Amino acid sequence: MLDSFARRAVWCSVGALSLTLSACSSVDGASNRLVTMVSPYKIDIVQGNFVSSEQAAALKEGMSRNQVRNILGTPLLNSIFHADRWDYVFTFKRQGMAPQARRVTVFFKDDVLSKVQADKLPTEAEFVASLDSGRTSGPVPVLEVAPESLKSNPPAAPAPTPKTVTPARTSFPPLETSTQ
Repeated sequence: MLDSFARRAVWCSVGALSLTLSACSSVDGASNRLVTMVSPYKIDIVQGNFVSSEQAAALKEGMSRNQVRNILGTPLLNSIFHADRWDYVFTFKRQGMAPQARRVTVFFKDDVLSKVQADKLPTEAEFVASLDSGRTSGPVPVLEVAPESLKSNPPAAPAPTPKTVTPARTSFPPLETSTQ
């Protein structure tokens, strides 16, 4: 049969396994509270070309490709199968908020802007406001040095002026010598 050491090891592992399983079942009951307390930080993900309503309003039929590129930037999608179509796609994902997705499609005919299809676009001010929404900022730090701090930390001594250095010799012997 098993010696006493092996028997103790089996009972300890059974006990540890049962404690682990019981701990998992007790976490399930409070999982909502636990998930809201401890959740990983997820960064904001901004991808693509943001196109504002002001930029879209600046587009006029008859503009050249370069003029459109100057207003909207380089398109995110430029397919060789659709040479007369540029797609500007923008996505913004933030933790705890619904992802935003917008698309602007520009069509050309004979290298001239012929049509623009776009989702409802925010203004630049609305977009900037949406970037800051939902964030709590702490107190703004004071950007001035207190007078008592200036007294305890005197300003650094000015850097010494560099001494003039004579230039090194600029004439060198030839690299190759002819031996004839």
